[in-house]
Amino acid sequence: MVSKEKIELLRQKIDEADAIVVGGASGMSAASGFVFYYQEDDVFRRMAGGLAEKYDRHNMFDLFYDRRPSRGEQWALMLRVIHYIYECYTGETYTDLAELLKGKDYYIATTNQDAQFYRVFPAGRITRIQGDWRYWQCSRPCHDEIYDNKEKVYRLVREIMDDALPDELIPRCPHCGKELAPWVRGYTFLEGEYYQREMKRYLDFLRANSRRKVLFLELGVGMMTPMFIKEPFMNMTYQFPNAFYATVNPQHAIIPKEIARKSLAISDDIAVTLKQLLGKSTAGMKAFDAKEAFNPSRVY
Repeated sequence: MVSKEKIELLRQKIDEADAIVVGGASGMSAASGFVFYYQEDDVFRRMAGGLAEKYDRHNMFDLFYDRRPSRGEQWALMLRVIHYIYECYTGETYTDLAELLKGKDYYIATTNQDAQFYRVFPAGRITRIQGDWRYWQCSRPCHDEIYDNKEKVYRLVREIMDDALPDELIPRCPHCGKELAPWVRGYTFLEGEYYQREMKRYLDFLRANSRRKVLFLELGVGMMTPMFIKEPFMNMTYQFPNAFYATVNPQHAIIPKEIARKSLAISDDIAVTLKQLLGKSTAGMKAFDAKEAFNPSRVY
């Protein structure tokens, strides 16, 4: 449980803020129970099928990065993950955050690719820094377009046989014939017109509020890609005269000494913290255990 003093300070900063910039990362989803990326849970076992035992992998990240699965097996994994993203529940951290931000001027920058923010927030207030599993792009890429994949995912996931998608069914670019790829950050991630439009919207919001009382609220941002949210939030807090930085993360709630007087670190569970901020009961809640979910030998 977060101390009463810290909860009161953060609630005060939220109430006083002219604008709130939320940085949401994987910790937001993990706190809502989506831990199959890092942990061997029932969801991972269901999606991995026989591939978990075949390649001795125990979470989706490690299986994704394993070079041994065939292209058909890799596509089976991707299709199952995307199908799950369409079908899964909406995490309470997201609905609680929406309640907390109600009536406020806010913007959300996220490195998450699971589209949970889109379930409760308007698309015009979100920038996806690392893409979105619900879209495909050319793997080359030969052109500047992304494709909504829902219909094809639902069709192709039924075609998986022995934990692999038949090679002849692997989706291909309609222009050059190369394989399609998920529109998520990687070596060929497409930062074209669609991406640039979202980034411009985010940057315009930052510029418009740079002199105002702005709260940078960082939720679940770790050290795998600190350059996208964590480091910019710290730098803007240092540069903006009326900014305040709050980070909530059971594992990586870090504050540089240069902004210590303008910051608050909460090294606790995000789901519990949001409930406390809303004055809701936390009775019966199992706090997210970072030591249980994360592999200490990896950087997330």
